[in-house]
Amino acid sequence: MASIVPDIGTPIDEGAPLVGEMSEPGRLVLLGAPLGNPADASARFREVLATADVVAAEDTRRLTRLARDLDVTVGGRIVSYFEGNEERRTPELVEVLTAGYLVALVTDGGMPSVSDPGYRLVRGALDAGVPVTAAPGPSAVTTALALSGLPCDRFCFEGFLPRSPGGRRSRLRALAAEERTLVFFEAPHRIAGALADLAATFGADRPAALCRELTKTYEEIVRRPLGELADWAAEGEPRGEITLVVAGAPERPAERPDDDTLRAAVAEREAAGLSRRDAISEVAAGYGLRRRDVYTVVHA
Repeated sequence: MASIVPDIGTPIDEGAPLVGEMSEPGRLVLLGAPLGNPADASARFREVLATADVVAAEDTRRLTRLARDLDVTVGGRIVSYFEGNEERRTPELVEVLTAGYLVALVTDGGMPSVSDPGYRLVRGALDAGVPVTAAPGPSAVTTALALSGLPCDRFCFEGFLPRSPGGRRSRLRALAAEERTLVFFEAPHRIAGALADLAATFGADRPAALCRELTKTYEEIVRRPLGELADWAAEGEPRGEITLVVAGAPERPAERPDDDTLRAAVAEREAAGLSRRDAISEVAAGYGLRRRDVYTVVHA
């Protein structure tokens, strides 16, 4: 396999390989990149960016701008590493690592591997016996969580919801009874639909916070119940990168609700547009019951 790495200091292109190999395995460093404000870059981020033999970047143009803003000269080779070439490029980078070179991985913002490229390379490096470390930095997940005003002691990160409405609603039904605070990423053109489904599945009164453009000039945190957030998003599509924080489900009642309560809960969801099957599944999840038990009550 031809190496993707030319002599140190050459510009971005698909040039000749590095000369020679080191006697020891290299090292992979995951760089936590600023979410938007370059001033959030750590001193170690700058140091690794300047000294790495290879910098694998999700967007090479964005990395070049960031380096310029930080007044950092990238001394090594910059190569692209994004969703479209991640599978092909991973073995090439592992080859460079096993040859003894230092490779830095940086995405457009936050930590690599967290809903961004990186997992394949981390796994490949570890399988090859290459040390992996990180220069920790900003995280949209924990930043939004801290700013949301919702409980932070226990939370779960769900990343991006499925793109199809049906897949999204199915995922949300599975999460309806989750008692920990939930953190999602979502695209601007899908956020209105996602919020509408969240309000229908979790309840319109469930507290939430929509955080967009974190650390950037137009940062905005909108803290409202899901129903109000859904109306707000429908009026004008929010722009920019969005992180959504939703309160966990209230604690389940200690006692099983009576049959009339279960039937009424299913009927309410059917009236809102859910199929009977989905309504039963949602009520069962909400009360911590088996779906079969709720089905029996409804069809008794």
